[in-house]
Amino acid sequence: MLERSGSTETGWRRTRGEASLSDVHASVEVRNAWPVWRRAVAFIGPGYLVAVGYMDPGNWATSLAGGSRFGYALLTVALVSNVMAIVLQSLAARLAIGSGRDLAQACRDAYPAPVAWFLWIMAEIAIVATDVAEVIGTAVGLNLLFGLPLEFGVLLTSLDVFLILALQRLGFRAVEAFVIGVLAIIAGCFAAQIALADPDWGAVLRGFAPTTRIVTDPDMLYLALGILGATVMPHNLYLHSGIVQTRAIGEHPAEKRQSLAFATIDSTVALMLALLVNASILILAAAAFHGTGRTDIAELGEAHALLAPILGATAAPALFAVALIGCGLNSTVTATLAGQIVMEGFIAFRMKPWMRRMVTRLVAIVPAAGVTLAYGESGTAKLLVLSQVVLSLQLPFAVVPLVMFTASRTKLGPLVAPRWLTGFALGIAALIVALNAKLVFDFVAGS
Repeated sequence: MLERSGSTETGWRRTRGEASLSDVHASVEVRNAWPVWRRAVAFIGPGYLVAVGYMDPGNWATSLAGGSRFGYALLTVALVSNVMAIVLQSLAARLAIGSGRDLAQACRDAYPAPVAWFLWIMAEIAIVATDVAEVIGTAVGLNLLFGLPLEFGVLLTSLDVFLILALQRLGFRAVEAFVIGVLAIIAGCFAAQIALADPDWGAVLRGFAPTTRIVTDPDMLYLALGILGATVMPHNLYLHSGIVQTRAIGEHPAEKRQSLAFATIDSTVALMLALLVNASILILAAAAFHGTGRTDIAELGEAHALLAPILGATAAPALFAVALIGCGLNSTVTATLAGQIVMEGFIAFRMKPWMRRMVTRLVAIVPAAGVTLAYGESGTAKLLVLSQVVLSLQLPFAVVPLVMFTASRTKLGPLVAPRWLTGFALGIAALIVALNAKLVFDFVAGS
């Protein structure tokens, strides 16, 4: 039943409207008569779409730089970043299941119209910035694997809209299966590269332990801030709160609690996979570059070129490029869904998926193509960094409302976040905002 507009009983200013992604809303069946394991399996999928955002080209760049410069020491930062992501994504699922709203709808229904429109613009900017990174990453991957000029690769990325169209016609489970399949390929590529690199596993384990050097060494601190700052992406919070509602959750509080448990397990396991991929990039850089004295590797193309002579296997660069293209394809799918959720949730404007994708991609292609034509690979690397800074600026506009909504009993009822979780999330939000502010300050100051 929909709430009355402005009801103080629900804590929302506006009535809950039609769900975002209405064509797939509650389309994945979940029956109470099923055994627990089968219900749990039904919730596997959304977390892996979310995990895609934690291994984008921005993460690759910071992990490569951190591993080549400081070896395995920054693995502890990757671990802490992942814990932050797990907590915030669990809150996104809690909001969706407890209120029946995704984060965009919640902002629209909780805030005055001018505030909601401002947050919508901020979310759209974040999605375009994310798409810029995807365009660059895919174009670099195509260049490394097939020798395609970067300019042509950037334009070729616009054709991925047909992939989105084909997948969504097959149903949401097909979208999830595609993403999970590509993630398996990415993980396999890095597993093979690490086997070739033969890292010092004792040093790897020690790298997950905290060290005071991160604080005392300014250069290490800067890279640590980069890894933390590129971790939580604003669009992922909107995405998760929308796609978890593709499951038939039920209305009874007990059903919602069980759904929340299954959704949290799904996202936690998926994000642990993302941690393995990001840690693999850092481990590969540490073993292949730091261990051989190459401590200045930060660009994707440079890393690709050095893998074969250092590891002694011609397959290593190809595996690196395949993994990079796979990340670009997966991000294409999730960015389209996030764009739909943001547009439908904030302003209730519905657009066909292929059209939404084409609009976002065309906006992203303009700066990517212009920079590529003018400055080549070095320019795209700088644009990649700029996209991460833009995302950093947008992050508070998603994280702060999410924590506030999930802490409100009038908005979430029995699924309100426990105080300890809210306190933990507030600490995470404050830390992420502070670190991102530091990154932006350093970027503007040119340090």
